[in-house]
Amino acid sequence: MSGTTRHTEPIDVHLIAVREGETGPEVLLSRRAGAVYAAGCWHLPSGHLDGPYEDVVVALVRETREETGVRVDPDDAHAAVTMHHRGPGGSARVGFFFEVRRWNGTPKIMEPEVCDAMGWFPFDALPEPMVAYCRAGLDAYRAGARMAVHFQEPGDPIAYVPKADRLRLVRAAGSGGPLPGAAVEEFAERAVGRIAEWTDVSWARANSQVWRVRGAAGGLWFVKVHQNDKFHARETAALRSWVPRLAGAGPRLVAADARLRAVVLTAVEGRSLHGAVLSPGQERRTFRAIGELAARIHAGPPPPPDPEAPPVDPQVRLARHLEAARPHLASGDEEYIRQVAEHARLLPPVEPVATHGDFQLRNLLLAEDGTLRVIDFERSESQPAVRDFVRILDAFDGREDLFEAFLEGYGRRLTEVEEAHLVAGAVLDAVSGIAFGTAAGDPELVERGRRTLARRHTATTATTATLSSPTASDGGSSR
Repeated sequence: MSGTTRHTEPIDVHLIAVREGETGPEVLLSRRAGAVYAAGCWHLPSGHLDGPYEDVVVALVRETREETGVRVDPDDAHAAVTMHHRGPGGSARVGFFFEVRRWNGTPKIMEPEVCDAMGWFPFDALPEPMVAYCRAGLDAYRAGARMAVHFQEPGDPIAYVPKADRLRLVRAAGSGGPLPGAAVEEFAERAVGRIAEWTDVSWARANSQVWRVRGAAGGLWFVKVHQNDKFHARETAALRSWVPRLAGAGPRLVAADARLRAVVLTAVEGRSLHGAVLSPGQERRTFRAIGELAARIHAGPPPPPDPEAPPVDPQVRLARHLEAARPHLASGDEEYIRQVAEHARLLPPVEPVATHGDFQLRNLLLAEDGTLRVIDFERSESQPAVRDFVRILDAFDGREDLFEAFLEGYGRRLTEVEEAHLVAGAVLDAVSGIAFGTAAGDPELVERGRRTLARRHTATTATTATLSSPTASDGGSSR
């Protein structure tokens, strides 16, 4: 034992009687009165066990009858929350909260000397003041928790106030993947309120940390922790600058913390287009919408460059990617890649715009009404518009109808200079994808990069590389 005093907390039971009201579920509450603890505060019908031979279910049935006059069958008492509570004065207890939805009789005040009011209240409109212990039990119940801790501090009020909310939900075994850590949890709850459920929805690769979170009072958000400062800066800059111009086609930034490299985002409706099965007509409409969305992204001014960002030498970056990708390259690939890089260096520049940077099917969501949305902006930069076409080219392979639908939505065809930049970008992005996939343990990404290089190397040479048709294009790697 680490302490010298054993815990001897009393045990109490609490009735969460629920009925369907005109606006939704309602809970039965009574107001304490007279010479009792927390007089004037609302509370659940509750009480202590009478002695060592009374179990918690029997105690609930008895207390319910004594305080409300209704009779509850023990089989209708369903375990809701177990809570370890400590009051502001330092005394602790363990409370068992039971949900009951069936009973006999009509609730009424049975003990007027300690109760002066009783009524049904919607969960979203609970009365004030309410005993903080009771409110914590109801909040834990609404959050779907099975266990909770509510240790108040000396000086905390007996009645519930948000600034002294001490509820801590205890996560159930097998309730999801790893949590992000206490600091990120606290950051997220400061932004959206108490979170009832964390679901790990990270990509199946190293360093991906994304959670879908459900609020205790409703609502869905995403919490994301970036793998480095650069990705965090890029995504937050995009979400604060050009993403709001998409008018609902992207998430809204709720909160950001540069120290934690964490963001909280609104949930975006839709299912990923990656692997989606669509009819030919749906495909053409969808790719036209993708072109329209790309045009909206590129329409505004590019975000200002980060003055603190160090300059990037393309040759140094290419050398680094080649070093990592070399074991996966075919014979002649490295020489071809270097030729493409040199050719790209000599191309006339193209005016930069705001770009998504990872514009591919997995980051595009199709809603039930057919509208298109985009997520994941950690590679957003000021770049030529064709940078956003590199990673969606794979979808056009052998599908000229989809390529034409895309260009129709985009509103124009590419210039010859843009086509040359696009081909070079596809090759160099494939190398980057192979390097990244190797480091992240993503064999699918490595194979897609190799496939891209094989198609380009076979189809053209660096000195004549242009995109003459969708069937001659290649797919960009994803990461």
